[in-house]
Amino acid sequence: MGIWIIAVVVLALVVLSAFFSGSETALTATSRARMHHLEGAGDPRAKSVNTLMTRQDRLIGALLIGNNLVNILGSALATSVFLTLFGQSGVAYATIAMTVMLVIFAEVLPKSWAISNPDRFALAVAPIIRRFVLVVGPLSSLVNMIVRRMLKVFGVDLTDRESMLTAHEEIRGAVEVLHKEGSVVKEERDRLGGLLDLAELEVSDIMVHRTNMKMVNADLEPAAIVSEILESPYTRMPVWRGGTDNIVGIVHAKDLLRALHGVDNDPTRIDIMKVANKAWYVPDTTTLRDQLDAFLRRKAHVAIVVDEYGEVEGLVTLEDIIEEIVGDIADEHDVDIQGLRQEADGSIVVDGSVPIRDINRALDWHLPDEEATTIAGLVIHEAQTIPAEKQAFTFHGKRFVVMKRERNRITKLRIRPI
Repeated sequence: MGIWIIAVVVLALVVLSAFFSGSETALTATSRARMHHLEGAGDPRAKSVNTLMTRQDRLIGALLIGNNLVNILGSALATSVFLTLFGQSGVAYATIAMTVMLVIFAEVLPKSWAISNPDRFALAVAPIIRRFVLVVGPLSSLVNMIVRRMLKVFGVDLTDRESMLTAHEEIRGAVEVLHKEGSVVKEERDRLGGLLDLAELEVSDIMVHRTNMKMVNADLEPAAIVSEILESPYTRMPVWRGGTDNIVGIVHAKDLLRALHGVDNDPTRIDIMKVANKAWYVPDTTTLRDQLDAFLRRKAHVAIVVDEYGEVEGLVTLEDIIEEIVGDIADEHDVDIQGLRQEADGSIVVDGSVPIRDINRALDWHLPDEEATTIAGLVIHEAQTIPAEKQAFTFHGKRFVVMKRERNRITKLRIRPI
């Protein structure tokens, strides 16, 4: 009868071992973001999970102590049973039997179950584990202290918990994983990625270059100025005088219409400098996050970008920054110039001025944009020269063929994935 009681105790210890193993897997694999959300919604079990995870080393130590304690005790009792039944050969039988039971029922089975749904498993075991940690916690802390001191001898400092990844990188990685698993669609991934990129990108990465800026000459006849502004698809236009580097103001079409109404719609009586607002200059190294904050703070929509020497480089708008998050925003007055066309043979024909980021977002490519902003700039950077027409290059898994060049500018490219 005593043998059967011991056998039942051994089975109970195996169940306890399974509980500790599954709890360890579930609590370390659970989503901390989801637990914080559930705690905020008033779930006391989620609060227990978060409390346990604040001292993860203490938690793991307590679970390992409990797991090893029941495993060793169960193996010892099983060995005594097999020694009674089979004599000295019972040691071998006990070793085989306990190894099989512990591996299958106390390790693989509970951990597989826990990892399949860690959040639900963690919520279920958290109240019990929290009480267990309160009891075994002091012993776990002692063990952790011994371990830390031993590791310090070998130059390993467990108190240095600085993550190799920044918070933005961890969020980006999580979004990428969820996208691959199908939980986040490409458009949502791009928007979240664009939001995170605001702190890394500078206004020079998204600005309209001065060669493509639509501007009006303040020295033209008033009627010509009014006509040029009203025919433009843009609401705001820079005004220059003496040279395109000398931006003297920004004209809003609504202000111009109000001024026209005030002079009985006679454009010859318009003084453009009285209508124009003062131009706002920003350095090209300003991050998009800082520039967005500045736009909102000043209630402005347009800024002129200058380099370190004060020379005009381009123009950036509030819409440009928002488009980095949500993608292209088109209205009824926009001129639809995509600059990118898919060919029947699978190749892509693209204008040289198209930003690399736009190509990556549209085609889900990963061309580097650290050294160049436009696709033409990337080709020149990689080629270390200004290529001639029909010259071809292969890099970053793509074949680039220069289709058209004007002076020193690459204006059209054909890109074919290898």
